[in-house]
Amino acid sequence: MKTEVTIGVCVRNNASTIREAIESIIGQDFPHELVELIVVVGHSEDKTLSIVKKVLENSVIRRKVINENKGLGYARQTAVDNAEGRYIVWVDGDMIISQDYVKKLFEFMEKHPEVGIAKGKQALEPRGNLLATLEAHSRAAGKMVDYNSEKAFTKALGTSGCIYRVEAIRQAGGFDGNLRRYCEDWDVEIKVRTNGWSLSTVDALFLDYERYRLTWKSLWRRYWLRGYYTHFFLHKKKGLIKHYRMFPPAAFLSGLRDASKLFKLTGRKVIFLLPFQYVFKFTAWYSGFLRSHWTCYEPCPSRSGM
Repeated sequence: MKTEVTIGVCVRNNASTIREAIESIIGQDFPHELVELIVVVGHSEDKTLSIVKKVLENSVIRRKVINENKGLGYARQTAVDNAEGRYIVWVDGDMIISQDYVKKLFEFMEKHPEVGIAKGKQALEPRGNLLATLEAHSRAAGKMVDYNSEKAFTKALGTSGCIYRVEAIRQAGGFDGNLRRYCEDWDVEIKVRTNGWSLSTVDALFLDYERYRLTWKSLWRRYWLRGYYTHFFLHKKKGLIKHYRMFPPAAFLSGLRDASKLFKLTGRKVIFLLPFQYVFKFTAWYSGFLRSHWTCYEPCPSRSGM
C-alpha cells in the first residue's frame, strides 16, 4: 500500500525522552500501513540510538534509521530525500503527540490543498514547574496568529509538530544544510510562503520539553543559543528581526499582551508572570545575538554551518 505520511524524527542526545516520543508515534490511530518512520540520529553521546532501535523492535511501522553528523538542516533534508510519503510530520525527540495527531493533520491537509505547512497546538495545561508552565504557554501564544496575514509573514511555525507537504518543500529547494542548529525551519517556511503556499494551525495537541521541570539556567542557554545562531541566518534574510522588540520594555509589553490573551483561555492568574519571563528570555536571546555579532569575522555567512 502506498505511503501517505512520513514521520521524520531528527534527534541527538535525547536518551531521557526519545522512548516516549517514539511510543507516541507507534500509538497513532492513523493506519500504520500508510506510514513510514525516518529517524535521523546525530552522533549521540548517550543511548539515544539503542533506545530507538529497542522501542521499534516489535513495531510493524516501516522505518529507516539513518546516522549523520552534519547538523539539523542537513538532517531535515536527509529525511526529505528519503521520504516516500506525500506529507512529512516532524516529531522532535522530546515530544509526545496525541493519539489522533497524525490523523488530524493528514485530514486537514487533504481538505486544504493550498496549505504547504500546518502545525498542531501546544496543550495548555500545568507542567513540571512554574517556569515550564510559563514557557509552554508563551510558546502557544506565539502561534496564535493568522498566518495568512501580511503581518505574519515573518512568524515561524517551526518544524516541531508540523506537517509539511513534500511537494512544497521540494519546490522550495529543501532545507539549508549549512544551518546546523537553529533557523532551518524558518528559512524553509519563508521559501514555501514565497512560492504561494499558505501556513496554518490545526486543533491537534502535543507536549514537548516543557512538560518537565525547567531551570532558569537551561532556559537562558536555550534562548542564548537561538540568538547566537539567528545572527548567522540573518545574513541570508536581512531585516527579518525588529531589534527594538527585543529590548526589555518591548519584551514586557509583549508578555503582557500574550498573558491577557492566555488568561481569557485558561483563567490562570499565574500567567501574568509572563512579562517577567519574556524580559528574561529576550535578554538571553539578544545576548547570544550580540555575542555572535562580536565574534563574526569574514567570511561570516559561512559560519552558519557551525
